[in-house]
Amino acid sequence: MYIPPAFRDDDIESIRATIRAARLASLVTATAEGPVATPLPLLLDESEGERGVLYGHVAKANPQWKLPPIGDALAIFSGPDAYVTPSWYATKQETEKVVPTWNYVAVHAYGPVEFFQEPERLLEVVTRLTGKHEGARPKPWAVSDAPADFIAAQLRGIVGLRIPVVRFEGKRKMSQNRPEADRIGVARGLAASDNADDREVAPLIPLPT
Repeated sequence: MYIPPAFRDDDIESIRATIRAARLASLVTATAEGPVATPLPLLLDESEGERGVLYGHVAKANPQWKLPPIGDALAIFSGPDAYVTPSWYATKQETEKVVPTWNYVAVHAYGPVEFFQEPERLLEVVTRLTGKHEGARPKPWAVSDAPADFIAAQLRGIVGLRIPVVRFEGKRKMSQNRPEADRIGVARGLAASDNADDREVAPLIPLPT
């Protein structure tokens, strides 16, 4: 990922927060047959290793786990994003030398991927993933709510994955390279948008205190 210095995010807590908030990631592996990618939810166990370990699973019918990876796997996590119109820039009124852009948060996590099929390990992964996404619901569903033989059959249809993270790349592109007046204009424009995603980005724009 290309990261100009103004947009680099090296703060491990910020990076972990982006991963925790991401509802869906993309797992990318390089293979002899070319790159392969799968959208899937991933869980970061922050207690394992120096940078944490990612866990998830793919369908057993998915060929990605059968193709030997070349080098590290890449997990891509996307945070809030928004289109930025140059009409919000104070600079537009001054020079007209402005163009549109996109603000966004992204994290790339790299590490060797291990695929596994042991039922007890698979059960742990799906249980933890389910807990992550059901925990905030008024009446959370748990894996243990379903019949044990049914869950066992479902587990036979998936393959688990484990990625010890060896490197993170974090990027927060939030108009940091623009003059203060332009950033204020972007924040106001996003905050007033009818689009909920735009309003989510608005408070991330760095403004004077």
